[in-house]
Amino acid sequence: MSAMKLRADRERLLAWYRAAARDLPWRRTRDAYAIWISEAMLQQTRVEAVVDYWTRFLARFPDVRALAAAGEDEVLAAWSGLGYYRRARALRAAAQAIVERHAGRFPDELEAARALPGVGPYTAGAVLSIAYDRPAALVDGNVVRVFARWLGCELEHAAATRWAWERAQELVPEHGAGEWNQALMELGATVCTPREPRCDSCPLRERCIARCSARQAELPRPKPRRAPLDVELEVLLVERGGELLLERRPPSGRMAGLWQLPTRQVSPEPELADLFPPRYALASLAAHGEPLASLRHAITHHRIVLTLRAARAPREKQLEPLAWVPRERLGEFALSGMARKALRAVREAQK
Repeated sequence: MSAMKLRADRERLLAWYRAAARDLPWRRTRDAYAIWISEAMLQQTRVEAVVDYWTRFLARFPDVRALAAAGEDEVLAAWSGLGYYRRARALRAAAQAIVERHAGRFPDELEAARALPGVGPYTAGAVLSIAYDRPAALVDGNVVRVFARWLGCELEHAAATRWAWERAQELVPEHGAGEWNQALMELGATVCTPREPRCDSCPLRERCIARCSARQAELPRPKPRRAPLDVELEVLLVERGGELLLERRPPSGRMAGLWQLPTRQVSPEPELADLFPPRYALASLAAHGEPLASLRHAITHHRIVLTLRAARAPREKQLEPLAWVPRERLGEFALSGMARKALRAVREAQK
């Protein structure tokens, strides 16, 4: 496609974005800290889920110094339910680096931004272009999909991503890069969706190679998926006098340091030992009665079926790494998504 046609398409996309963009709270600010938090939350998470978390997180940690000074458990508790908790730990570490190296201001140069913990090329491009109007490109799954269909990329997943970065760097404007980047992402999120794209609403439809050749379902070529693993778990609800028994996960590995209801694996697959390691203390807990609930949950490629049972714990036994927590203080703990789902099921059953 010629440079003139590409520029014309870019203007069409920008005009569409100005008219059709969703009114999201982080789009009403140029504050680099607030934009950075939103971009970290939006990775692997739906916009609808992020809005309330973003608002609460900024109320609790209103600037980078407040986040840098917070304890890890406090940050994880504010993040609880969003998943991918490495993002929260990286945010706190990066906030500390920003305070120490950049006087509390998110850096406005690409190399300095990329040097922060957890800040990759996408996040750096988003913050620098939106907050500081730097001509920084970005690529996420939405952008790969838009470019692959619009410009007809036949490459496999990893090669297509590299190709998309090249196109993004070629097309990012010297001024207004933030609006352009957001227009690309918005088109991918709301129109050029993975399944059943709304091509009739697309501002690029007239020159979209995938649409013109009826290949929207084929492009971009999908990433090979790992075969799912089925996991059976037993989750124990242990209560005494308004307190619940919680178990803390190991300090490293998946969901490191989060709290969950005492959990034991029923399915025997040895490769899951790192995800649900055995706990010596659970031998002291005796399940009794009928199951309270049966739930499904997913963690990456693990398909989990969990049975929630009431249980009891002997008072005389040491229950490390378990802790009794008053129900009214549960909000102070960084609970795993599975624990939150199980507790919601208990509340529904009690109603």
